[in-house]
Amino acid sequence: MPENLILDTCALIWLVSDDKKLSTHAREEIDAATVVYVSAISAWEVSFKTAKGQLKLPLPPLEWFRRSLDAHNLSLAPLSPEVLTRANELPWHHHDPADRFIIATATIDSLCVVTADKRFTKYGVPVLR
Repeated sequence: MPENLILDTCALIWLVSDDKKLSTHAREEIDAATVVYVSAISAWEVSFKTAKGQLKLPLPPLEWFRRSLDAHNLSLAPLSPEVLTRANELPWHHHDPADRFIIATATIDSLCVVTADKRFTKYGVPVLR
């Protein structure tokens, strides 16, 4: 069982909306984890998806994001200079900038990533589906 996790943005959305796309096993691991992080880039991605009409939220994106962190006892992982530069040092298996920041955070902080995206495993980070 991983001690510390980081959620990709889809996993965050699925957790908050109680979507069955987040597996029962992933939910159990989230509940048991010592710390569960969400990257600050996920606030941008949620806002972006909302602005593009790809995501509908019951609250404005910033309020939804902040309440989601509080309601699920999630910790914010900042976009430090180390994360920002590491994201560009990663191999280019994945071109989504938000995911690259999440992967960089996971590599720097030795976190297991909760994601359904199979490309994350190409980076050597532990993945929980």
